[in-house]
Amino acid sequence: MSSYGTLIFFYGKMGAGKSTLSGQIAREKGAVLISEDEWLAALFPGEIKNFNDYMSYSSRLKPVLRSHVEQVLLAGTSVVMDFPGNTRKQRAWFKDIYSQHNIPHELYYLSVDDDLCLEQLKQRQREQPERAQFDTEEVFRMVTAYFEPPEESEAFNLQIIERKST
Repeated sequence: MSSYGTLIFFYGKMGAGKSTLSGQIAREKGAVLISEDEWLAALFPGEIKNFNDYMSYSSRLKPVLRSHVEQVLLAGTSVVMDFPGNTRKQRAWFKDIYSQHNIPHELYYLSVDDDLCLEQLKQRQREQPERAQFDTEEVFRMVTAYFEPPEESEAFNLQIIERKST
């Protein structure tokens, strides 16, 4: 058994509850929580105005964090990354962090139906008005179209959490 920390990351639609779950897991495991939204807002305030801006700035952030996260994991501290792992390319970035040293990892798949995600996005619009321009049904549909479910060949330690609207 290694003394490395565990890398924890997520796959799920907008509004599925990835950020809420990431905070909960970080608290329960005494892990470092790294939120992409918080880092982007702090480093590039007011500069992300649309989805293309998000993609551009996110791709600038990841190389900076990659080595840092790996070092934290190698030091024995678990890291919860509130970053999307919704495409094969995004998940390859996480795999690049943990695979060289066989660092333990967990991919949480939040299987949440569209209606519940949209309900939760509306709630988030009310609670976080600064995100309202992105937390729309139109952006939800656009982003969801890019989803690529994890395949067995990717060999992730997958945890599935299912939620449906009531």
